[in-house]
Amino acid sequence: MTESPFKGKTGIKRVFNALGYSIDGLIAGWQNEAAFRQVLLLAVAGIPIALFLPVPIWGKALLIGSHLACVIVELLNSAVEAAVDHTSLEKHHLAKRAKDLGSAAQLIGLINLTAMWVLVLLA
Repeated sequence: MTESPFKGKTGIKRVFNALGYSIDGLIAGWQNEAAFRQVLLLAVAGIPIALFLPVPIWGKALLIGSHLACVIVELLNSAVEAAVDHTSLEKHHLAKRAKDLGSAAQLIGLINLTAMWVLVLLA
């Protein structure tokens, strides 16, 4: 068992280390995951549009939150896929289930995003 990368680190040093790991994760997602790039680019386009739409602040918040939720779900989905692939590249029904569940979570996130855009624009 390996030690935690945070072991022995406290206070501001721990915060900066955690920030570095998070940035490494964003870079890894961008470099290795086409789906992450697509969802992130959708957010980069959708969030500014949401900010400038003549809709109430609650509408802007729903749209921005829905975009960010999709980005988060895609990062988690990519993490599950990487962990499963690291464990074994052999086909296994549990590995397939894990990957399919992550994919289903993103599908629900994208359906939610679409629904929020429709509802906010029609409100």
